[in-house]
Amino acid sequence: MFGKLGEALKKGIDKIASAVFVDKALIDSVVKDLQRALIEADVNVILVKQISEKIRQAAIDERIKGVEKKEHIIKLLHDELKRILGGEKKELEFKKGKLQKIMLMGLYGAGKTSSAAKLAAYYAKRGFKTCTLGLDVHRPAAAEQLEQLAQRNNLQSFVNKTEKNPVKIWDEFKEKIEKYDLCFVDTAGRDVLDGDLIKEIKNLGKKIGPDYTILVMPADIGQAARNQASEFQKALSINGVIITRMDSTAKGGGALTACSETQAPVFFITTGEHIHDIESFSPEQFISRMLGMGDLQGLLEKVQSVVDEKKQGKLRERLKEGKFTMLDLYEQLKGMESLGSLSKIKNLIPGLGNAKIPDNMLENQEGKLKKFKFAIQSMTKEEIENPEIIEKQTQRMQRIAKGAGINTSDVRSLLKQYKLIKEFAKGGMPEDMSQGFSQKQMMKLAKKFGRKVRM
Repeated sequence: MFGKLGEALKKGIDKIASAVFVDKALIDSVVKDLQRALIEADVNVILVKQISEKIRQAAIDERIKGVEKKEHIIKLLHDELKRILGGEKKELEFKKGKLQKIMLMGLYGAGKTSSAAKLAAYYAKRGFKTCTLGLDVHRPAAAEQLEQLAQRNNLQSFVNKTEKNPVKIWDEFKEKIEKYDLCFVDTAGRDVLDGDLIKEIKNLGKKIGPDYTILVMPADIGQAARNQASEFQKALSINGVIITRMDSTAKGGGALTACSETQAPVFFITTGEHIHDIESFSPEQFISRMLGMGDLQGLLEKVQSVVDEKKQGKLRERLKEGKFTMLDLYEQLKGMESLGSLSKIKNLIPGLGNAKIPDNMLENQEGKLKKFKFAIQSMTKEEIENPEIIEKQTQRMQRIAKGAGINTSDVRSLLKQYKLIKEFAKGGMPEDMSQGFSQKQMMKLAKKFGRKVRM
C-alpha cells in the first residue's frame, strides 16, 4: 500500500536534508520522483501539479536561507500531503446510554455488510453496546452473511431473510434496537444513477433518522471516487466515508484524495477480511507509516480491538504474583493471531517499516506461532497446568507433536518460550503496569531471549 510513494518521499527528504545547497537541479530531481510516485498511487494529476509548484516556489523564495529553507521545503511537502489526504483526523462522536443509528450505503460489492460487522466489533471493544441491522433486501444472502458475521464474533444482528421491504424490517426490530448504544444499518448496494434505489434509501433515511450516514467505497475505485462521493453527497448528505480493500494491490490514492476534494472525511479504512481489519484513518499517522516511521497509535488501536480487557486484567494480576500457565500463553498466541500478519504489524512499529526483513522470515515466524498454538491444543489439562511434566516423558512430547501435526523440536521450542516468560514473571511485575518495565528488567529480558530462545 503506497510502497513506491513512501520510498519516493523518504528519498526526496534525504536528498534535501543532506544537500549542501538547495538549487534548481536538486528540486527538479525530487519533484520528478515525487510526481511519478503520486501518479502511480492514482493521485489526481491536478493535485500533483499543485504540490510540485508549491515545492518549486519554496525553493526559489529568497526570504528563506540555508538550513531553514531545507526545513521549510520538507515541512511543506509533509503539510501538502496531509492536506490532500484530508488534513486533520475526523472521528465519529458517540455517547453511551442512548441509541445512535449509523446507516451505511455505497456501490454494489463495496463491502458494506462486512464493514457493518467490523464497526460493531470495533465499538463493542470500546465499551459500547452495539448491534447490526440488515436492510439489504436486494442481494441474495446479504442477511445471512450479516447474521453469520455476528454469530462468529459474539455480536447481535437483526435480520429477516424473507421480507423484501426494508421499511417493514426496520419497524419489526425498532423496539429491540432501542436497547443498544449503536446500531449499524446495512443497506442495499446502489449507484447514484439508479433512481429507484436512491429513492428507496431516501425513504429509509426519513424513516430511520440516522445520526450518521456513511458512504462505503472500495480503494480500487480510484479517482472515480470523486464523482461518487460528490453525487452521494448531493443526493443523501453523507457525513463521511469508509474506504475498503486498502490491503489489496489497489493504488488507493485516488479514493483517499477524491474524498478530501469533496469535503467528505474518511473515518475508517479496512485492510483485510478479518473482523478486526479496520482502523480509524488519520492523515498524519498514514504519512508516518508511509515514511517508515511507524504508527504506534494505530498499533495500540489494533491491539485494543483484539484484546479482551477482562482476560488481560486477570493476566496482569497473575504475572504480578509470578504465575503463568500454558493456558495464559495460549490466550496470548490467539491474540497475536487476531492482530493479523506480521508484515502488517511491522509497518506500524517505528523503525521496522524501513527494515528489509525477508518475507519468508516473517512467514516462518507466523508458522512457528501457529505450531505453538496447535501444540497447546493437543495437550491434556494436566499438561497445560503443569508443562514441566512434558519434558520428563518422551511419550508425552511425541503424542503432542503427533496430535498437532508438528515435530517434537517444535514442542521443545514452545516449552523453552514458556519457561522464559514464566521465569521472567517470577521476578515480579511493576506495581503500576502503565509505567512498563524498568531498563534493568528490559535488559534482563533481552539477554534471556538472546541466550535461551532461537526462533
